[in-house]
Amino acid sequence: MNVWAIDKDIPLKLLLLELVHRYGENTLALNNQEQHYKVIDLCTVNEPGISAYIYTFGQNAGRYGIDLKYPISAHNIVGENEDLTLDQIVEIISTHLFS
Repeated sequence: MNVWAIDKDIPLKLLLLELVHRYGENTLALNNQEQHYKVIDLCTVNEPGISAYIYTFGQNAGRYGIDLKYPISAHNIVGENEDLTLDQIVEIISTHLFS
């Protein structure tokens, strides 16, 4: 994944760079249907049914919001994780996608 080639908000690119550094170049995939500049929908290559919808809109500068998606939509966690730092968002993604 060439992080700098995608048309996304700088804080989202910084997050992606950190995740690629931690987990490797070919571990994560972006849902290409999500076209908003301040949103990424991220999953692992091997588990596309579990994803993280990460956004910077409506957040303080340099902060993130995240919705956690599961194969059974009734288990999704939406709107409960906002105004998070980079370290906090990386921890949530690590638990959600890699545990």
